[in-house]
Amino acid sequence: MHSPELETRTKQFALRIIKMFGKLPKRVEAEVLGKQVLRSGTSVAANYLEACRGRSKAELISKLGIVEQELAETKLWLELLVEAEIVAASKMSELQKETEELLKIIVASIKTLKGR
Repeated sequence: MHSPELETRTKQFALRIIKMFGKLPKRVEAEVLGKQVLRSGTSVAANYLEACRGRSKAELISKLGIVEQELAETKLWLELLVEAEIVAASKMSELQKETEELLKIIVASIKTLKGR
């Protein structure tokens, strides 16, 4: 199930999250939400690598489920950063789009694996 392309993409996603976090305003609410998105967004790549090392189909599905959860959580924090007017929607749209795309890929992968 290992996809070098997806491995690279999740790592690039983590790097984009790190850079976005560094540009957040120095306000308490930005820091709180920022730390949340930093944790969930960077864990996507780590958990994807962990999933690729799964020893069984069940373990692979379980670990990909964690990736799905982290992406869903990241999606929420990004939405909150925009809706709380901490970050302009225009500046967040590409990162939100990538979050959605990765989420769709992971969900489809889980469904495919469960169907086998």
